Amino acid sequence: MASGDYTMNKGDANGRATQKTTQDVTPDRAKWGRPLEFILACLGYAVGLGNVWRFPYLSYKNGGGAFLLPFFLMLIFIGLPIFYLELYIGQYTGLGPLKAFSAISPFFSGLGYCTLVVISIISIYYMIIVAWTLFYTIVSIGGNLGWGSCDNDYNTDFCYSGEYDRVCRENNTGNYTDLTFFMRQCMSIGEICERSGFGPLDDKYCLDGIDQVPWYSNITRVLASEEYYNERVLGRGDASWTNWGTIQWHLVGCLFLSWVIAFLCVIKGVQSAGKVVYFTALFPYVMLTALLIRGVTLEGAVDGVLFYLTPTWSTLLEAKVWGDAASQIFYSFGVACGSLVTLASYNNFYNNCHFDAVFVAFANFLTSIYAGFAIFSVLGFQAQLMGVSVDDVAEQGPGLAFVAYPEAILQMPVPQLWSILFFFMLFILGLGSQFAGIEAINTAIVDQWPHLRKNYWRVTAFTCMMCFILGIPMCFSGGVYLLTLLDWNTASWAILLIGMAECVAVSWSYGINRAIKDLATMGMTLNKFLRFYWRAVWTVIVPFGSIGILAFIFSDWTAPAYEDYVFPLFADLLGWAVGLSTLVLFPVGVAWAIYHGYRGKQLFTPTPEWGPAVKAPPVESAQFGGPHDNGGYVM
Repeated sequence: MASGDYTMNKGDANGRATQKTTQDVTPDRAKWGRPLEFILACLGYAVGLGNVWRFPYLSYKNGGGAFLLPFFLMLIFIGLPIFYLELYIGQYTGLGPLKAFSAISPFFSGLGYCTLVVISIISIYYMIIVAWTLFYTIVSIGGNLGWGSCDNDYNTDFCYSGEYDRVCRENNTGNYTDLTFFMRQCMSIGEICERSGFGPLDDKYCLDGIDQVPWYSNITRVLASEEYYNERVLGRGDASWTNWGTIQWHLVGCLFLSWVIAFLCVIKGVQSAGKVVYFTALFPYVMLTALLIRGVTLEGAVDGVLFYLTPTWSTLLEAKVWGDAASQIFYSFGVACGSLVTLASYNNFYNNCHFDAVFVAFANFLTSIYAGFAIFSVLGFQAQLMGVSVDDVAEQGPGLAFVAYPEAILQMPVPQLWSILFFFMLFILGLGSQFAGIEAINTAIVDQWPHLRKNYWRVTAFTCMMCFILGIPMCFSGGVYLLTLLDWNTASWAILLIGMAECVAVSWSYGINRAIKDLATMGMTLNKFLRFYWRAVWTVIVPFGSIGILAFIFSDWTAPAYEDYVFPLFADLLGWAVGLSTLVLFPVGVAWAIYHGYRGKQLFTPTPEWGPAVKAPPVESAQFGGPHDNGGYVM
């Protein structure tokens, strides 16, 4: 890389290239302490909240075990290719996304800035969710699990909880054996049927003529945990886009504390984050295993697991199932955000990032399935206690993490313990995913102004403080609507286009043959089958497959909404503006290149900055198996 910041000297006594700074104020770029730190950083980034609250729901909704097939195929042909592509770009050049994509060709100068906008927006609103998990963790440690109570000022007459049902049954002194809590009193199922205009039948069904209908199908009941989440945590009240409500200081405090913890973890960049990821990447698996062991021992757990995995093969004929599989890949893997390019740019040039990409991709896939067992075993237990179907307690997104699962925890022995474990696990999962985003923003700054590397902690402080300030509007009563709007229009169709552009930049502009040679230069010599696979996915499958997925997304597009609140037109237009803001810098980059005199073939020719981060040949070492050109790796 002819960046002008240093000159390359002859190799030292060991044959390694050394760098001599031409400006004393420009420190060398940091590196990961060891390859395992990079793997764990990628794992912590990819494995996040989406594995716990989104994949299990999508699986059962889209055919149970049958959904694993389209999800696996999307992983092989969409997720893994973009994941590896970004690792290759970052590791080969030793540059962040802003400089790397500008270097691969002037035409793609704006692509790196697109990824920077995306990761900035995601980092801002994602930490709000992390703050929610921190609030629940603190409350759980305090021991007062208030989401099981219907006695708060904000609770409605429709509030209920499994705990209230249990008390009704235990205190029953009458002739009824099917009592449940409804309208703030214990009431028999038969009486509820009659109130709903049906005839009583048994403790599960009402009679509608000769048809049987579930007794709860025609009444309104709201879980206490849902009212707690909406009114106590978010403070929604009657907030809307025209009435933003009041600021929720407990959320501001949790958001600030979350950013402080993140700042301390990445204060020295990869040098400090590399140590923290040992905990943030591995600890959630310990917690998930504890929750799974507890979950499968509960009564009704088998029903939940069967509901989660029983395949309905006919769903594979529905286009929406394949669209959901593709969206989950982008949501879970965090590709097309610049973070993976950034993480890989701190790698040893000869690191086997091919193995890293495959390992993290399959670990992410298996973690999603594993989390589904832990979640649905507990939901099966809850459904049995409440006398309803698993379908009635299974939700997606925040509804699963902050409503359904917390309600189930209340029914378990020692609920405080399991609540602490669950929410602390979510907090660590969310925090681990934030490290790469913060590092991507920091890297963009210090790559642009290298002298700032000597005060890297100040750059980190600036990034965290600005993201905290920009996140404060989402701490108001109506803040969840803004969060929904940002998520709806950022982490969906926008990143799909960016991922497609990345593949086109490498395979069509730069050239797939050059890319394969670059991999060999880094020590990753591919066998014939793997060369065919990577050529096919990078040149054809990802670009054209992305177009197909994008067409489906827009053909099935629905306006953003939060629960029963449908956003007004101007909010929808604002969402489109947010989505387009992540892409507008691409044509600006093209215009910039043309303005600076690039024409025709020059627009698609790599600049002098594109090149291997280490120009000296590989040296003989135990790591690479000898003085081979390919570093000793054969795949």
